[in-house]
Amino acid sequence: MNLKLILLTLLTLSGFSACHKVPITGRRQLSLVSEKEMQAMSFKEYSSFLSQSRIVRYTPDAEMVKRVGQKISAAVTEYLHSKGQEKLLDGYAWEFNLVDDRQVNAWCMPGGKVVVYTGIMPIVKDENGLAVVMGHEIAHAIARHGNERMSQGLVQQLGGIALAVAVSDKPSETQQIFMGAYGIGTTVGLMLPFSRTHESEADILGIDFMAMAGYDPNHAVTFWQRMADASKGQAKPDEFLSTHPSDATRIANIKKHLPDALRYYKN
Repeated sequence: MNLKLILLTLLTLSGFSACHKVPITGRRQLSLVSEKEMQAMSFKEYSSFLSQSRIVRYTPDAEMVKRVGQKISAAVTEYLHSKGQEKLLDGYAWEFNLVDDRQVNAWCMPGGKVVVYTGIMPIVKDENGLAVVMGHEIAHAIARHGNERMSQGLVQQLGGIALAVAVSDKPSETQQIFMGAYGIGTTVGLMLPFSRTHESEADILGIDFMAMAGYDPNHAVTFWQRMADASKGQAKPDEFLSTHPSDATRIANIKKHLPDALRYYKN
């Protein structure tokens, strides 16, 4: 048994002593990296990304991205404060940008750094559809999925060394692990089941968050149906080898959770 596997086994048997609980779902997750460290990397990478991208400003779509982001982040902040979990947002500096890119995608880094690509806007269609997307991405950040993915990557690829050591001794590999935590490159193997878990969890938290912000979570079903229709005819990996649930699985899980999400909805 190699060192990485031994370390992972010990962490598992100890119940992930370096752990954190995801808000609302209560799932325990491996957390070997502090949120402060993750935010420092996030702010640096986000700034670098924006400097190399075409940011869309002052258009109706760009303003909608900022408006929806601000509404959802405010609702999440209020919710966490009501639950005594406001410390989860320590260090957050929310930022919402629309980037001119044909990719049908969006993402959120630790500390609330969000990007939506113009390629997803035709499928989004309106503010409700955008709330589905941004609720989902903000959920990734609130649930600290990036931290969990980074921790898993440090164990799997670098033997579980501390982040500061990894950055100093293996900067290129560390950056690749960080970017991979946000779906920029995937790995067939240990990481994929966690990634599918993260996507499903972000779906559930995302519709809760959009509902808290005053958006009808029922729109999540129609949005993901549009996403499924847009991808028809395109080759897709089997669900087992995919970092995302299948369209049918995703929609079924969302429908199952809707009654719970609607409890947060006040139009």
